[in-house]
Amino acid sequence: MKITPSARVLRMLGEIEFDEWQCIAELIDNAFDDFTEIHRSGTPWAGGYRVSVELPDSAQGQLVITDTGRGMTYDRLERAVRAGWSGNDMHDKLGLFGMGFNVSTARLGKRTRVLTTRQGDTEWIGVEIDLDRIGDDFEAEDITEPKADPNEHGTRIVISRLHPTRAGWLRKNGSALRNILGQVYSWLLLERPFELWVGGFQVKPVRHCRWGDDRSVLYNNKERIPAYIEIDQRLENGLACGDCGQWQLTDRDTCEDCGSNRLTARERRVHGWLGIQRYMHKNDYGIDFLRNGRKILRWDKQLFTWRNPDGAAGNEEPEYPVDLAHQGGRIIGEIHLDHVPVTYQKDAFEYGDRSWRSAVEIVRGVAPLLPRRAADMGYEENTSPLALLFKAFRRNDAGLRYLVPGDGRKPIHDDTRRWGQEFRRGNPDYQTDERWWQAVEDHEAAKSRGKNAKAAASTPGRPDEAAVMEALGFNGADTAEPTTPANETGGAKLGTEVESPKEGGASDSSAPALEQRPETRHERVTRYMENSTTYPALSRSFGHPRVGFVEVETRQLTAGGLVDENLHRTPVLLDQRAGNSLVAFLDLDHAIFQKFGADPADLLLAEVAVLLRVRAETEWSHSELIAAIRAESLPATALDAQLISAEAQELLAEIRHRMVSELDRTGEAEKAYHFLSPDELTATEHAMIANGKVTRTVDLGTSGEFLLHVPALFLVRLVESLPSAFMDNRVFQGVYEGVASASARRLSLARTVGYLSDVATQATFAGASLPNQLLRTRLSIRLLADDLAEEK
Repeated sequence: MKITPSARVLRMLGEIEFDEWQCIAELIDNAFDDFTEIHRSGTPWAGGYRVSVELPDSAQGQLVITDTGRGMTYDRLERAVRAGWSGNDMHDKLGLFGMGFNVSTARLGKRTRVLTTRQGDTEWIGVEIDLDRIGDDFEAEDITEPKADPNEHGTRIVISRLHPTRAGWLRKNGSALRNILGQVYSWLLLERPFELWVGGFQVKPVRHCRWGDDRSVLYNNKERIPAYIEIDQRLENGLACGDCGQWQLTDRDTCEDCGSNRLTARERRVHGWLGIQRYMHKNDYGIDFLRNGRKILRWDKQLFTWRNPDGAAGNEEPEYPVDLAHQGGRIIGEIHLDHVPVTYQKDAFEYGDRSWRSAVEIVRGVAPLLPRRAADMGYEENTSPLALLFKAFRRNDAGLRYLVPGDGRKPIHDDTRRWGQEFRRGNPDYQTDERWWQAVEDHEAAKSRGKNAKAAASTPGRPDEAAVMEALGFNGADTAEPTTPANETGGAKLGTEVESPKEGGASDSSAPALEQRPETRHERVTRYMENSTTYPALSRSFGHPRVGFVEVETRQLTAGGLVDENLHRTPVLLDQRAGNSLVAFLDLDHAIFQKFGADPADLLLAEVAVLLRVRAETEWSHSELIAAIRAESLPATALDAQLISAEAQELLAEIRHRMVSELDRTGEAEKAYHFLSPDELTATEHAMIANGKVTRTVDLGTSGEFLLHVPALFLVRLVESLPSAFMDNRVFQGVYEGVASASARRLSLARTVGYLSDVATQATFAGASLPNQLLRTRLSIRLLADDLAEEK
């Protein structure tokens, strides 16, 4: 069988850079192409659509790829394995049988056997390509094998004498290979009845963990923007060459690139969706671009960068994520571009092709995503699907406004990422977005309760200063009266006699008193479930490999108090459920939290440690066990200076933007600019130049945008110098002009400035800090975030 124009060329193909998974994918592509033709024809197909990849079990092992397709004739097989030849249409198929086949097989091993048979054939026919034996006669050995079942059909590729490094990778990375292929072929595996097996395990499609079709946010209190946007833009049909694949500008008889007369009219369509991931991630976000069902680009982020068409080469400005880059991003999508040509490695599109540029314009528009930048450069508002999601979801404040789960104070990004891992593992409790949605609603409820408590602290009718003092917690001795367990459970005290009404509604004082039935544990726990909401930050697996783990659903009580078996008030109560699961109730109104400021995690860990210590009969001390469980189950609570600095910078980025908006709204930008010292002005200019913002110094005060680049500690001094511009629910909730007393003003301002100073200091000096300093900064971050005004 003649297979190549040159034996040397065939051997050289193995030097082309292809990763191991790309080599496997090239061979899978050809099988899926065959499956697609069968499926589109509507012909019933006995045996199903299955591709199996057997991985080598040793350095001398072999790689086998088998499919249940239609098989090939001898002539078709000869053309299929001939290097440099492709009989596939460049627009309808995944594979380029010929060049792709020879590159992938030559890169994997030195000997390849291809066997194929059709339904009804009496034997398998094939060819053996041995790179060490092929000479300049360009002929490979024909082979045949007997066939036990005449109805058998398909193709089998056996690659042996594998290259040691690639054989080693395939032996050790079966799981990683399945994960990559599960991403690359996810659409085909979900939308078509195709099966892919690798190393004896079925490849599962890697689905996107996105918010449901019905989720949305209200932008500027007037525009409802969904978290999932479908795209289906049909372009005018084009004339394409069947040989080189190039689209033609006008009606022609021959291809202007290669001279072929195989020109046909073809559909050009951009379709798919953009959406919001349920969690943020530093790497796993971006848009997948597909061609004929295979993902060419995964988690691609190039559309998040605006490229100025009028600028010089390299004039590129990332637009997402910028403000909160520490946490990553969450805009995702799948866009099908079957008409756009790809590179021979199938890891990129031809970006210079006009069909790619048209698709980009449909998905993200031509203007910057940032409205202010677009306006400054003379563009109309960008209304593309990506721009809509960008303006509605670019920030990540917890709550309904941005569809971000929280714990009543802040986002719970670590938890939502962990839930995302459970989604990927197929845990049925995490397949819908209900857990994330419940955390959003619980955050809003907790935030509302906090606001109500804060409002109740400032009793109307009292002098201004007294009201502010009380709101700040300087309210003298604790005057709360203890409540009895009976009052907390909502029932009467044990032993209390209750009169029984006489017939007709009247009571008889001489009737014997009846003792009210005490509440059972089951009834009490049921009431706790009804009067509580999920506490996401502490709902997880707790434990350690040496003592085992328990799955804990933590719930925060919303009414009443918790009591234990002896009706004693308790801040934490565990309720054992089936297996290794339990429910933990928290009473955050308990004095241990309200009066002593205890961390709910500490008390929950203490309770869980008791349970696990008894179960495991460990020799660890109780404190040692608590320390081990915290390190294993709550790693995000560690006092990591780098992480806390990143949180401080993230919060400051939010505050900067709010202060800019307020200065521009009130026209006080120039006034604020004059507070910059010479050193601060120099630092601001340097920061702007480093971020690609070239602005003359004399123009800095014309808008508040300079605040995005000033030293962090300047923000502290500016709030102290212009409190009326930022207090009173403008940027911060703290009252200022709303009270008449000068001392109350100073006290309210000092609180806000104190938190801001701690945060700005940590953001400026991110070096090593003492644990108490980091604790103080972390608390200031939370308190300052709570002090931010509601976004208008």
